[in-house]
Amino acid sequence: MTDFTLSCPLPIAQRKTVVLGHGSGGKLSAQLIREMFLPAFDNPLLNRLDDQAVLEAGSARIAFTTDSFVVTPLFFPGGDIGKLAVHGTVNDLAMSGATPLALSVAFILEEGFPMEELARIVASMAEAARAAGVPIATGDTKVVPRGKADGMFITTSGVGLVAAGVNISARLARPGDKILLSGTIADHGMAVMSKREGLEFEGAIESDTAALHRLVAEMIAAGEIHALRDPTRGGLGATLVEIAAAAGIGVEAESAAIPVREPVRAACELLGLDPLFVANEGKLAAFVAPESAGRVLEAMRANPLGRDAVVIGEAVGSHPGMVLLKTEIGGTRVVDLPFGEQLPRIC
Repeated sequence: MTDFTLSCPLPIAQRKTVVLGHGSGGKLSAQLIREMFLPAFDNPLLNRLDDQAVLEAGSARIAFTTDSFVVTPLFFPGGDIGKLAVHGTVNDLAMSGATPLALSVAFILEEGFPMEELARIVASMAEAARAAGVPIATGDTKVVPRGKADGMFITTSGVGLVAAGVNISARLARPGDKILLSGTIADHGMAVMSKREGLEFEGAIESDTAALHRLVAEMIAAGEIHALRDPTRGGLGATLVEIAAAAGIGVEAESAAIPVREPVRAACELLGLDPLFVANEGKLAAFVAPESAGRVLEAMRANPLGRDAVVIGEAVGSHPGMVLLKTEIGGTRVVDLPFGEQLPRIC
Protein backbone atom coordinates (compact mmCIF):
# COMPACT_ATOMS: atom_id res chain seq x y z
CA MET A 1 0.00 0.00 0.00
CA THR A 2 1.41 3.37 -1.02
CA ASP A 3 1.76 5.90 1.78
CA PHE A 4 0.84 9.42 0.78
CA THR A 5 -0.19 12.67 2.39
CA LEU A 6 -2.91 15.00 1.11
CA SER A 7 -2.12 18.70 1.14
CA CYS A 8 -3.64 21.91 -0.11
CA PRO A 9 -1.19 23.64 -2.47
CA LEU A 10 -0.38 27.28 -1.81
CA PRO A 11 -0.89 29.83 -4.60
CA ILE A 12 2.23 30.41 -6.68
CA ALA A 13 3.81 33.59 -5.32
CA GLN A 14 6.69 34.01 -7.78
CA ARG A 15 5.62 34.41 -11.39
CA LYS A 16 7.52 34.94 -14.61
CA THR A 17 4.81 37.10 -16.18
CA VAL A 18 2.32 39.70 -15.00
CA VAL A 19 -1.12 38.31 -14.15
CA LEU A 20 -4.41 40.07 -13.47
CA GLY A 21 -3.94 39.59 -9.73
CA HIS A 22 -0.99 42.00 -9.82
CA GLY A 23 -3.54 44.79 -10.28
CA SER A 24 -6.01 43.59 -7.67
CA GLY A 25 -4.94 45.57 -4.62
CA GLY A 26 -4.30 42.25 -2.87
CA LYS A 27 -1.25 40.13 -2.05
CA LEU A 28 0.13 40.04 -5.59
CA SER A 29 -0.17 43.83 -5.90
CA ALA A 30 1.62 44.30 -2.59
CA GLN A 31 4.32 41.85 -3.66
CA LEU A 32 4.87 43.65 -6.97
CA ILE A 33 5.22 46.99 -5.19
CA ARG A 34 7.44 45.63 -2.43
CA GLU A 35 9.76 43.56 -4.62
CA MET A 36 9.84 45.50 -7.89
CA PHE A 37 8.95 49.16 -7.50
CA LEU A 38 10.06 50.11 -4.00
CA PRO A 39 13.66 48.88 -4.40
CA ALA A 40 13.98 50.63 -7.76
CA PHE A 41 12.40 53.96 -6.80
CA ASP A 42 13.39 53.95 -3.12
CA ASN A 43 12.77 57.31 -1.41
CA PRO A 44 11.04 58.49 1.80
CA LEU A 45 7.99 59.90 -0.03
CA LEU A 46 7.21 56.70 -1.89
CA ASN A 47 8.02 54.44 1.02
CA ARG A 48 5.05 55.77 3.00
CA LEU A 49 2.79 53.94 0.53
CA ASP A 50 -0.05 56.42 0.88
CA ASP A 51 -2.31 57.12 -2.10
CA GLN A 52 -0.49 60.41 -2.61
CA ALA A 53 2.80 62.09 -1.72
CA VAL A 54 2.93 65.27 0.33
CA LEU A 55 5.81 67.48 -0.86
CA GLU A 56 7.39 70.46 0.86
CA ALA A 57 7.69 73.49 -1.45
CA GLY A 58 8.93 76.46 0.54
CA SER A 59 6.28 77.13 3.14
CA ALA A 60 3.65 75.18 1.18
CA ARG A 61 2.78 71.48 1.46
CA ILE A 62 1.64 70.05 -1.85
CA ALA A 63 -0.18 66.74 -2.26
CA PHE A 64 0.49 64.96 -5.55
CA THR A 65 -1.16 61.81 -6.90
CA THR A 66 -1.68 59.85 -10.12
CA ASP A 67 -4.00 57.04 -11.15
CA SER A 68 -5.03 55.06 -14.23
CA PHE A 69 -8.53 53.86 -15.10
CA VAL A 70 -9.18 50.76 -17.19
CA VAL A 71 -12.73 49.88 -16.09
CA THR A 72 -14.87 47.73 -18.33
CA PRO A 73 -17.54 48.45 -19.36
CA LEU A 74 -16.87 52.16 -19.85
CA PHE A 75 -20.45 53.03 -18.85
CA PHE A 76 -22.11 51.45 -15.81
CA PRO A 77 -25.05 52.23 -13.50
CA GLY A 78 -24.27 55.46 -11.66
CA GLY A 79 -21.21 56.49 -13.65
CA ASP A 80 -18.64 56.01 -16.40
CA ILE A 81 -14.88 55.96 -16.80
CA GLY A 82 -14.65 59.76 -17.06
CA LYS A 83 -16.53 60.52 -13.87
CA LEU A 84 -14.62 57.75 -12.13
CA ALA A 85 -11.27 59.24 -13.18
CA VAL A 86 -12.11 62.67 -11.75
CA HIS A 87 -13.54 61.34 -8.50
CA GLY A 88 -10.75 58.81 -7.95
CA THR A 89 -7.99 61.40 -8.27
CA VAL A 90 -9.79 64.04 -6.19
CA ASN A 91 -10.32 61.43 -3.49
CA ASP A 92 -6.69 60.32 -3.42
CA LEU A 93 -5.72 63.95 -2.74
CA ALA A 94 -8.45 64.30 -0.12
CA MET A 95 -7.19 61.28 1.81
CA SER A 96 -4.16 63.37 2.85
CA GLY A 97 -6.47 66.19 3.96
CA ALA A 98 -5.52 68.24 0.89
CA THR A 99 -7.70 70.77 -0.89
CA PRO A 100 -7.53 69.72 -4.57
CA LEU A 101 -6.27 72.45 -6.92
CA ALA A 102 -6.14 70.95 -10.42
CA LEU A 103 -6.10 67.74 -12.43
CA SER A 104 -4.41 66.50 -15.57
CA VAL A 105 -5.84 63.87 -17.91
CA ALA A 106 -4.24 61.60 -20.50
CA PHE A 107 -6.42 59.62 -22.91
CA ILE A 108 -5.23 56.46 -24.62
CA LEU A 109 -7.78 55.87 -27.38
CA GLU A 110 -8.17 52.83 -29.55
CA GLU A 111 -8.45 53.28 -33.30
CA GLY A 112 -12.11 52.98 -34.28
CA PHE A 113 -13.49 54.17 -30.92
CA PRO A 114 -16.89 55.87 -31.54
CA MET A 115 -16.74 59.67 -31.38
CA GLU A 116 -20.22 59.72 -29.83
CA GLU A 117 -19.03 57.66 -26.86
CA LEU A 118 -15.90 59.78 -26.51
CA ALA A 119 -18.04 62.91 -26.41
CA ARG A 120 -20.25 61.39 -23.69
CA ILE A 121 -17.25 60.52 -21.54
CA VAL A 122 -15.58 63.91 -22.01
CA ALA A 123 -18.83 65.70 -21.10
CA SER A 124 -19.28 63.52 -18.01
CA MET A 125 -15.68 64.16 -16.96
CA ALA A 126 -16.08 67.90 -17.44
CA GLU A 127 -19.28 67.96 -15.38
CA ALA A 128 -17.66 65.94 -12.58
CA ALA A 129 -14.71 68.36 -12.48
CA ARG A 130 -17.03 71.39 -12.41
CA ALA A 131 -19.13 69.90 -9.64
CA ALA A 132 -16.00 69.17 -7.60
CA GLY A 133 -14.64 72.67 -8.25
CA VAL A 134 -11.35 71.21 -9.54
CA PRO A 135 -10.32 72.22 -13.08
CA ILE A 136 -8.71 69.90 -15.62
CA ALA A 137 -5.70 72.07 -16.33
CA THR A 138 -3.59 70.02 -18.76
CA GLY A 139 -3.57 66.73 -20.59
CA ASP A 140 -2.42 64.50 -23.41
CA THR A 141 -3.95 62.19 -26.05
CA LYS A 142 -2.54 59.11 -27.74
CA VAL A 143 -4.17 56.73 -30.24
CA VAL A 144 -3.16 53.06 -30.49
CA PRO A 145 -4.05 50.51 -33.20
CA ARG A 146 -7.38 48.74 -33.18
CA GLY A 147 -7.56 46.01 -30.54
CA LYS A 148 -4.84 47.43 -28.29
CA ALA A 149 -6.77 49.38 -25.62
CA ASP A 150 -10.30 48.02 -25.05
CA GLY A 151 -11.65 51.30 -26.36
CA MET A 152 -10.15 53.74 -23.90
CA PHE A 153 -7.81 54.02 -20.94
CA ILE A 154 -7.51 57.22 -18.86
CA THR A 155 -4.69 58.39 -16.62
CA THR A 156 -5.23 61.34 -14.30
CA SER A 157 -2.94 63.20 -11.93
CA GLY A 158 -3.80 65.82 -9.36
CA VAL A 159 -2.24 68.40 -7.08
CA GLY A 160 -3.61 69.94 -3.90
CA LEU A 161 -2.61 72.00 -0.88
CA VAL A 162 -2.36 70.59 2.63
CA ALA A 163 -3.11 73.15 5.34
CA ALA A 164 -0.74 73.76 8.23
CA GLY A 165 -1.39 71.42 11.13
CA VAL A 166 -3.02 68.71 8.98
CA ASN A 167 -1.04 65.47 9.17
CA ILE A 168 -2.94 62.46 7.88
CA SER A 169 -1.28 59.22 6.81
CA ALA A 170 -1.86 55.49 7.20
CA ARG A 171 1.29 55.24 9.30
CA LEU A 172 -0.15 57.73 11.85
CA ALA A 173 -3.06 55.56 12.99
CA ARG A 174 -2.61 54.68 16.66
CA PRO A 175 -4.10 52.39 19.31
CA GLY A 176 -7.37 53.73 20.68
CA ASP A 177 -8.44 55.31 17.38
CA LYS A 178 -12.05 54.73 16.45
CA ILE A 179 -12.59 53.49 12.90
CA LEU A 180 -15.35 55.34 11.08
CA LEU A 181 -16.84 54.26 7.73
CA SER A 182 -18.78 56.80 5.67
CA GLY A 183 -21.45 54.42 4.36
CA THR A 184 -22.36 51.19 2.61
CA ILE A 185 -19.70 49.11 0.89
CA ALA A 186 -19.41 47.15 -2.40
CA ASP A 187 -21.86 49.30 -4.40
CA HIS A 188 -19.39 50.25 -7.13
CA GLY A 189 -17.92 46.83 -7.76
CA MET A 190 -21.30 45.16 -7.98
CA ALA A 191 -22.69 47.89 -10.26
CA VAL A 192 -19.82 47.30 -12.68
CA MET A 193 -20.18 43.52 -12.40
CA SER A 194 -23.93 43.56 -13.06
CA LYS A 195 -23.49 45.69 -16.18
CA ARG A 196 -20.54 43.68 -17.47
CA GLU A 197 -22.26 40.34 -17.11
CA GLY A 198 -25.79 41.50 -18.01
CA LEU A 199 -27.12 40.48 -14.60
CA GLU A 200 -30.33 41.78 -13.08
CA PHE A 201 -30.98 41.79 -9.36
CA GLU A 202 -33.95 42.80 -7.25
CA GLY A 203 -33.41 46.43 -6.33
CA ALA A 204 -31.19 48.92 -8.12
CA ILE A 205 -27.42 48.62 -7.75
CA GLU A 206 -25.51 51.76 -8.69
CA SER A 207 -21.92 52.89 -8.30
CA ASP A 208 -21.24 55.12 -5.32
CA THR A 209 -18.65 57.17 -7.26
CA ALA A 210 -18.37 60.64 -5.71
CA ALA A 211 -15.83 63.33 -4.83
CA LEU A 212 -15.14 63.23 -1.09
CA HIS A 213 -12.93 66.31 -0.53
CA ARG A 214 -15.67 68.50 0.92
CA LEU A 215 -16.73 65.74 3.32
CA VAL A 216 -13.10 65.36 4.42
CA ALA A 217 -12.77 69.11 5.01
CA GLU A 218 -15.82 69.02 7.31
CA MET A 219 -14.40 66.03 9.17
CA ILE A 220 -11.04 67.75 9.70
CA ALA A 221 -12.81 70.82 11.05
CA ALA A 222 -14.69 68.61 13.53
CA GLY A 223 -11.81 66.71 15.16
CA GLU A 224 -8.45 64.96 15.12
CA ILE A 225 -8.04 62.50 12.24
CA HIS A 226 -4.93 60.35 11.99
CA ALA A 227 -5.53 58.24 8.87
CA LEU A 228 -7.89 58.27 5.91
CA ARG A 229 -8.26 55.89 3.01
CA ASP A 230 -10.89 55.41 0.31
CA PRO A 231 -11.34 51.63 -0.07
CA THR A 232 -11.17 51.21 -3.84
CA ARG A 233 -9.32 48.17 -5.25
CA GLY A 234 -9.33 45.44 -2.64
CA GLY A 235 -12.26 47.02 -0.83
CA LEU A 236 -12.58 47.81 2.87
CA GLY A 237 -10.81 44.60 3.87
CA ALA A 238 -7.61 45.51 2.03
CA THR A 239 -7.75 49.06 3.37
CA LEU A 240 -7.88 47.92 6.99
CA VAL A 241 -5.03 45.45 6.46
CA GLU A 242 -2.86 48.08 4.74
CA ILE A 243 -3.37 50.66 7.50
CA ALA A 244 -2.72 48.09 10.23
CA ALA A 245 0.55 47.12 8.53
CA ALA A 246 1.65 50.70 7.85
CA ALA A 247 1.01 51.89 11.42
CA GLY A 248 2.05 48.71 13.24
CA ILE A 249 -1.29 48.47 15.03
CA GLY A 250 -3.99 45.87 15.37
CA VAL A 251 -7.54 46.40 14.14
CA GLU A 252 -10.69 44.97 15.68
CA ALA A 253 -13.94 45.49 13.78
CA GLU A 254 -17.54 44.30 13.96
CA SER A 255 -18.99 42.60 10.89
CA ALA A 256 -22.53 43.55 11.93
CA ALA A 257 -21.57 47.22 12.02
CA ILE A 258 -20.43 47.32 8.37
CA PRO A 259 -23.39 48.42 6.24
CA VAL A 260 -24.15 46.63 2.97
CA ARG A 261 -27.25 47.39 0.91
CA GLU A 262 -29.53 44.37 0.66
CA PRO A 263 -29.47 44.15 -3.17
CA VAL A 264 -25.66 44.32 -3.04
CA ARG A 265 -25.48 41.69 -0.30
CA ALA A 266 -27.78 39.38 -2.28
CA ALA A 267 -25.73 39.87 -5.45
CA CYS A 268 -22.50 39.09 -3.60
CA GLU A 269 -24.00 35.93 -2.08
CA LEU A 270 -25.29 34.80 -5.47
CA LEU A 271 -21.88 35.26 -7.08
CA GLY A 272 -19.85 33.95 -4.13
CA LEU A 273 -18.15 37.30 -3.48
CA ASP A 274 -17.16 38.83 -0.16
CA PRO A 275 -18.41 42.46 0.00
CA LEU A 276 -15.50 43.26 2.30
CA PHE A 277 -13.17 42.96 -0.72
CA VAL A 278 -15.38 44.55 -3.39
CA ALA A 279 -14.37 48.00 -4.63
CA ASN A 280 -15.94 51.30 -3.60
CA GLU A 281 -15.49 54.70 -5.26
CA GLY A 282 -17.34 57.10 -2.96
CA LYS A 283 -16.62 55.88 0.56
CA LEU A 284 -13.86 56.44 3.09
CA ALA A 285 -12.53 54.86 6.27
CA ALA A 286 -11.13 57.14 8.97
CA PHE A 287 -8.99 56.44 12.03
CA VAL A 288 -10.02 59.15 14.48
CA ALA A 289 -8.78 60.07 17.94
CA PRO A 290 -11.30 58.63 20.42
CA GLU A 291 -12.08 62.00 22.00
CA SER A 292 -12.98 63.38 18.55
CA ALA A 293 -14.92 60.42 17.19
CA GLY A 294 -18.37 61.63 18.22
CA ARG A 295 -17.90 65.08 16.67
CA VAL A 296 -16.40 63.69 13.46
CA LEU A 297 -19.19 61.14 13.12
CA GLU A 298 -21.78 63.89 13.57
CA ALA A 299 -20.09 66.01 10.90
CA MET A 300 -20.05 63.05 8.51
CA ARG A 301 -23.74 62.33 8.99
CA ALA A 302 -24.57 65.97 8.28
CA ASN A 303 -23.10 65.60 4.78
CA PRO A 304 -25.11 63.67 2.14
CA LEU A 305 -22.02 61.58 1.33
CA GLY A 306 -21.69 60.52 4.97
CA ARG A 307 -25.30 60.23 6.08
CA ASP A 308 -24.90 56.48 6.68
CA ALA A 309 -21.59 56.83 8.55
CA VAL A 310 -20.95 54.38 11.37
CA VAL A 311 -18.26 53.31 13.83
CA ILE A 312 -17.09 49.85 12.77
CA GLY A 313 -14.28 49.18 15.24
CA GLU A 314 -11.08 50.48 16.75
CA ALA A 315 -7.32 50.29 16.56
CA VAL A 316 -5.55 48.34 19.31
CA GLY A 317 -2.01 47.84 20.53
CA SER A 318 -2.19 44.05 20.46
CA HIS A 319 -1.65 41.79 17.40
CA PRO A 320 0.09 44.53 15.34
CA GLY A 321 -0.49 44.29 11.60
CA MET A 322 -3.47 41.96 12.06
CA VAL A 323 -7.14 42.71 11.39
CA LEU A 324 -9.71 40.73 13.40
CA LEU A 325 -13.37 40.84 12.43
CA LYS A 326 -16.01 39.74 14.91
CA THR A 327 -18.58 37.81 12.91
CA GLU A 328 -22.32 38.05 13.29
CA ILE A 329 -22.44 34.60 14.93
CA GLY A 330 -19.91 35.58 17.59
CA GLY A 331 -16.75 34.12 16.09
CA THR A 332 -13.58 35.93 15.07
CA ARG A 333 -12.23 36.05 11.54
CA VAL A 334 -8.72 37.05 10.55
CA VAL A 335 -8.93 39.44 7.59
CA ASP A 336 -6.04 39.19 5.14
CA LEU A 337 -5.31 40.53 1.69
CA PRO A 338 -6.82 38.40 -1.08
CA PHE A 339 -4.22 36.62 -3.20
CA GLY A 340 -5.83 37.36 -6.57
CA GLU A 341 -8.79 39.53 -7.41
CA GLN A 342 -12.50 38.91 -7.16
CA LEU A 343 -13.50 41.41 -9.83
CA PRO A 344 -10.97 42.52 -12.46
CA ARG A 345 -11.20 45.89 -14.25
CA ILE A 346 -13.50 47.70 -11.80
CA CYS A 347 -11.63 51.02 -11.78
